[in-house]
Amino acid sequence: MANTIAGIVTKRDYARKVVLMDRSSKATPVREIMSKAVRFVRPDQTTDDCMALMTERRMRHLPVIENDRLVGMVSISDLVKNIIAEQQFTIQQLEFYIHGERP
Repeated sequence: MANTIAGIVTKRDYARKVVLMDRSSKATPVREIMSKAVRFVRPDQTTDDCMALMTERRMRHLPVIENDRLVGMVSISDLVKNIIAEQQFTIQQLEFYIHGERP
């Protein structure tokens, strides 16, 4: 058996394929509702790459694959926190520059 991702289940999958179709959660196998075309990134890709893919595809979670194995999951929340941290660092550096201080 290969170490590949067979699919991913999202809230959107559940809402569209279970709730809206009045199916039973207990009786519906995951394989029937999962998205089989899994978009993913590699560990060496940038957060900008992730953000672009997630925005383009309207995704909230993005698997991270290395050597055909799932090694992590990036969420939109992870990316937003990273952007905020980068902006805070930039602001701090600019404030040091303006005031003639060294970090």
